[in-house]
Amino acid sequence: MQRRIAALLGADPTNAAEVEAVAPLIVITTTGDRVQDRRLLEIGGKGLFTKEIEEAMIEGRIDCAIHSMKDMPALLPPGLCIAAVPEREDPRDAFLSPGAERLEDLPQGARLGTASLRRQAQSLNRRPDLDVQMLRGNVDTRLAKLAAGEADAILLAYAGLRRLGLGDRVRSLIDPKAVPPAPGQGALAVETREADRDQPWVAGLVCETTTLCVAAERGALMALEGSCKTPVAAHAWLDAGALNLIVEALSPDGRLKFRRTGATEISQLADPLASARDLGLSLGAAVKDEAGDAILL
Repeated sequence: MQRRIAALLGADPTNAAEVEAVAPLIVITTTGDRVQDRRLLEIGGKGLFTKEIEEAMIEGRIDCAIHSMKDMPALLPPGLCIAAVPEREDPRDAFLSPGAERLEDLPQGARLGTASLRRQAQSLNRRPDLDVQMLRGNVDTRLAKLAAGEADAILLAYAGLRRLGLGDRVRSLIDPKAVPPAPGQGALAVETREADRDQPWVAGLVCETTTLCVAAERGALMALEGSCKTPVAAHAWLDAGALNLIVEALSPDGRLKFRRTGATEISQLADPLASARDLGLSLGAAVKDEAGDAILL
């Protein structure tokens, strides 16, 4: 992404020195990155992956931030915005195990490692016998824990594995229509100050299809007030001019599942982005009305 931004700013993307001069990379380690022994919901939620970065942007120390969209809270600090959503990677969850091909193949009472409340709830809905273990850390750490026998299987975002060149570690991929991923999974968010959202280089990063799908998914997230304490899933896709959306929320123990599906004809609309967001808000509100407090931890 650094090379792509530098190219849009006029630099030669093959010249490392020129790229660094035009779009210098500033690495900021967040609280969410540092604390690895507790679930995010215990230490403040997914905003801990963005707080320090957003403070740096507000103070003018950086001009934009690249986030994993699924880590973005439903609401952003005043003055900041998601200015661009580039083309999405594969949104599916990946199943990894030394001895099983699928979640359904795990033995009775097997240990499943995940730090995601959504993945926990969805997995227990499918396999209530599983022993779900909290497993945090970066991808390499989680793979090492799996290899060391700390879990019989783990679930990770396939997009992250592909970006790290580890896609071959996957035993199987989970159907996103049967078991939807996190809203925005597989997509990146380019966050800027509101004043910078119309810069030409920002426009060059936008993928219209991904932007519409993510708008629908995050609309559902907002309607459900999604956080690390609410197991929320959403999957949107375009097909023949129609934007389709599945929204799902579960009780944390996986016993209860609430699901809505819908579609809107994007090709005939004057404001497709607003329509996509409204679809998500509508389906999310319907799920919330039915579920009530059952989906809260």
